Order: sequence, then structure tokens, then C-alpha cells
Amino acid sequence: MESIEQKLERLEFYQTLLLKMIGTGQYPFFRLIMEKQLSKQDIEQFYALCDRLSDELKEQKADKFVFFYPLFQKFKDSLHEKLQPAEVIAACLQQGLYPELMKALKRNL
Repeated sequence: MESIEQKLERLEFYQTLLLKMIGTGQYPFFRLIMEKQLSKQDIEQFYALCDRLSDELKEQKADKFVFFYPLFQKFKDSLHEKLQPAEVIAACLQQGLYPELMKALKRNL
């Protein structure tokens, strides 16, 4: 009978194969999540951060702001330690996640 450790090893191996299969296709952000081994809670915090920053971006645009470096700094400071801003922004843009926010943040890279 297979032990829990053996099953876990097999699942991790299958995950590695799946990541190779999907390449950098349509879901680069999801791939990044798996590569960095982030938890569901980590990603929920990321989405909450992006929701909050998207609201701030809308407010700032309504107030005619044109520079969004403070938003970028908040994003960078709040991002999970395993993630780099440039790779996250690129993956989100490619996958179509928070496009307006990510375009504004990309200008500060």
C-alpha cells in the first residue's frame, strides 16, 4: 500500500509535469502560483491587495493623478516575498488580471 508521503511525492511530480505541459500559455499567473508554491490564502491576499489598489487607482484617476508610483510602492511592499513585481505584473497582464492596475504599475518598473 502506498504511503501518504509517496502519494504526495507523486502529486508533486505530476504538478511539475503539468507545469511543463502548460508552458507559458494562457495562464501565466496561475503557473507562477504553482511554481512559487503559494497557498490559497496567499492568493486571496493578493486578490484583496489588487482590489484595494484598483479602487485607489480609480480614485486617483478621478482626481487627475498621472503618476502612480505610490501605488506601485504599496504593491511591491505588500507582495508575497516569493514573488517579484515584474514577473507578477507581466503574468497578470498576459492573463488579463487587473489590466488597468497592472498597466499603471508596469510604468513604474
